[in-house]
Amino acid sequence: MSGGIDNLVRMANQIGDFFGTMKDRRQSLEEIAGHLRRFWEPRMRVALLAHVDREAGAGLSDIVLESLRAHRDRIV
Repeated sequence: MSGGIDNLVRMANQIGDFFGTMKDRRQSLEEIAGHLRRFWEPRMRVALLAHVDREAGAGLSDIVLESLRAHRDRIV
């Protein structure tokens, strides 16, 4: 992974760690997607989704990858 995507993956995983503590997995997935949509610049979101497409999301935690796949339309 390149330096830029490494940072995005690390930050996305931190968000996943935070929301992953919720008891309701469905809500966790929604909160991760919502956070990315509200607080990340569009180019950051596009780069992260491109990483999912190109590299199958290498380095992303399971919960973040699941959220990105389930809520892609909300994130872009």
